Formats: sequence, structure tokens, C-alpha cells
Amino acid sequence: MTVPHHDADEIRARLQALREGDLPTHGGRTLAYVYDSGIAEADALGREALAAYGATNGLDPTAFPSLLTMERDLVAFAKPLFHAPVGAVGTVTSGGTESVLLAVQTARDGRPEVDRPVMVVPSTVHAAFHKAEHYFGVERVTVPVDPRTKRADVDATAAALAEHADRVVLLAASAPSYAHGVLDPVPELAELALRHGVRFHVDACIGGWVLPWLERDGLVRHPWDFAVEGVTSISADLHKYAYTPKGVSLLLHRTPELRRPQFFASADWPGYTMLNATLQSTKSGGPLAAAWAVVSYFGDEGYRELTRTAYAGTQALVDGIARIEHLALASEPDSTLVAVTTDGACDVFTISDAMLARGWFVQPQMAYADLPATLHLTVSAATAAHVDEFLAALEESVDAAVASGPIAVDAPLRAAAAALDPSTLDDAAFDGLLALAGLAGEGGGVAPPERMAPVNALLDVAPPALREALLVAFLDRLTRTE
Repeated sequence: MTVPHHDADEIRARLQALREGDLPTHGGRTLAYVYDSGIAEADALGREALAAYGATNGLDPTAFPSLLTMERDLVAFAKPLFHAPVGAVGTVTSGGTESVLLAVQTARDGRPEVDRPVMVVPSTVHAAFHKAEHYFGVERVTVPVDPRTKRADVDATAAALAEHADRVVLLAASAPSYAHGVLDPVPELAELALRHGVRFHVDACIGGWVLPWLERDGLVRHPWDFAVEGVTSISADLHKYAYTPKGVSLLLHRTPELRRPQFFASADWPGYTMLNATLQSTKSGGPLAAAWAVVSYFGDEGYRELTRTAYAGTQALVDGIARIEHLALASEPDSTLVAVTTDGACDVFTISDAMLARGWFVQPQMAYADLPATLHLTVSAATAAHVDEFLAALEESVDAAVASGPIAVDAPLRAAAAALDPSTLDDAAFDGLLALAGLAGEGGGVAPPERMAPVNALLDVAPPALREALLVAFLDRLTRTE
């Protein structure tokens, strides 16, 4: 049989050309989205395992028992890190969002007698919990955080638990929060969970592979994992600070009984009996194999060294930011995430653009309620060696942002944005708003602008519902074809 095909070298060249427009995934200059150990051999090993297992399927562990072995090995490696008790169980998922979704779904299905289930979460909890609310119908009751420390407010949490009483199926906290890099008061919140008899999930997706080693060096402010009675589940991503290829996360439960509602089975059709531990049915074994290979490569001591390197880089970054006029920390970081604010002489959106022009990607975060807009910085081990370069670029970017001045959004436009109800807008209206926001391309399409600062400044003053609707409209048009 002759199969028509195109030249493989041409395809490789095309792939290389396509990648030229992407952010760099190595070199430590991208301080969001990617995590770089700086160890080339580990990267190569992960890619080899990813390719070797790309055709395998985690749907049926009896068909690919090697995947089951690797999953069990990863869970076994993680359990002592998180002070898991004997009998704790875990599952490998596709990422932090899936781990959080499953934690919420399991809490809901573990309490089938509750008609209108509620989860109580701090305002800084990851938006994956918002997605879980949308998917699973678990009402999200959001409590404020302390405006100074950005940590969950224990008294407000207690009041929310009391108000909703028997409807609460889950309490959640961050270790640390993505937005500000701080550890919520897990011990105090766990006491509330025990008192009310509800599950308590600690979202350690971004900190789970950092905090255990910081803890050994005496650098964690309080217990945050299964060492705290009342914590019933923990999520921790491997494709973040375990430095594995994307996407792999772990979801651990204190007991098998707590995990059981996570599983789904259906024999009520003429095909095979569907049996799933996660949201996915078919799932490539590649990311799991890659994670197993990289975790095996680094081991406990390797991760301790990588964590110390990333933490030292974070502290150097924090010290340097303190010396740059017009900048301040949004909060004192508890691990390897830093959030930065400005004093009003410039804005974080202009600084972000200026940093990108200098070869650094930093992530602007919009204002929320009384919390100001910030720059988010995720420090990887590979970033630590370049902190001086980063700080020099940051100082230059701040000077440039001060010289140009903060972006001002006209008062009438602010008022119009506040008054708009996105549910009343049609496609034509959204096209007009996208053009107004600077997201319209040529020929009626859309395209990311060269400068994001004016767009972000406008989105920053839009209410969350309008911001969401605009970005959904943008994504919809961006992914359309002729």
C-alpha cells in the first residue's frame, strides 16, 4: 500500500518556524506558564519518555500495566512529602485544573443527600474552582482575604460555614495562592473543617513540589498538608516544580473512602464497561511516563537542590525589587512566586510590555475588588542565575513606564463598561467592543496587538463579567477558520 505523504524535513522546518513566535520554554526568561530546571539532560529524558509512550492509553490499566506501575511509583514518591498517612491514595491527572475539578466533584458526590451543595473558598483561590462550580453545580461562596497579607480570612470563613451550614461539602485553601504567592492559614481552616464535618482540599498545585523541601530547611511558616488533621485532599502539579513535560498533576486523598466517589463506571450500554479514575477516558501515557522518568532522574536530593536554587533566586529578586523606585511587593512571598505592585507613577501593564521588549515575559494580573493590579513572577531554578539581568531590565522598564505615564482610561468609557450587561450583547456588539479594546485585526478578524498594555488597562476597569465575555468573544474569533 502506498500512502500519500509530504516531505518530513519540510514539516520539521515548518514546525521550527511556527515555534519562533512562541515564548521561550527554557533559559529562565519566561516567568509564567513554563518551569525550567536548567538541566538539559532531564529535559531530554522527559521528551524521550513522552515520545516512547505517546501511543499508549491510560484508559485501561490492564492493557498497559507499565502505566499503572509508574502512576503508583509517583504517588508513592509524593506521599511522604505530604506527610500522608498509611492508606492514603492518589491519582495522576492531566493538570491542576483537572485535579481541582475532581476534588470538587468527589466532595459533591460524597454527599449525595445535599440538594444544593456549596464550597467555601478564599477570593484568591485558583479559578479552576470557578470552573468546577460551572461544571458541577457546586455553589461557590467566596470569602475575602486579609488586604495586607492576602491570606484567607479565618473569621470570614467561619461565618460562611455557619451561614450555609449543612449545604457545605468542601472548604478549600491555597498553598500557596497563584495570584500572590502566599500560604493560606491551613491549620486554622482545618479546625473549621473538622468542626463542621466537611472535606478540606489544599490546592498545592504550584507549591506542592517546593514546600516539602523548604519545610526541611525551616522556611515554611506552618504545616499545610496531611500533617494537619482535617486536610482531606491535596493537589500538586508535576509539570510545574517537578519540571516534567506538561501535563501531569497529582490528586491525593487521605483515605480510599474519600476518593471512591471520584471514580466513574458505566456498564449500561453494549460496548465495553467504561471505568475511569479521572475526567478523561482515553489519555496518552506520554505525560505520565515523562513525569516518572524526570522524577526518577532528580529524586529527593535533586529536588532539594533545585528548590534551594529557585528559593535563593526568589529572595534575590525580592531584595532587588525593594531597591527599585515605584515598585513594592503585594505581599511577602512564602515560596517561589512574587507579586509586585506600583505606586501609581506607572502601571504594571506598561511594565509588562517593556519587559517583553527586553526579552522577559512577566504576567500582568488585573485588579480585583480592593486588590490592586500586580505583576506575577514565577521563579524557576533556571531563572536564579539570571536575576541580576532580570532586575536590570525591570528597572529600565519601570523608568520607561514612568516616562510614558500610566495608561488612562477615559471616565465615560469606564462608566460605559460598568453599565454594560454582556448577556444583552450580540455578535455585532462584541465585534465593536473588540475593536474598541484594540483586539480587532484586519478584515474583520481578531489578532493579539503588538502592545497589550492599552488592552489590559481597558480590561482592568471592566467588571469581571464583561471582561470574561470579551475574552471569550476574542477566543471564539481567534480560533475560527475561513
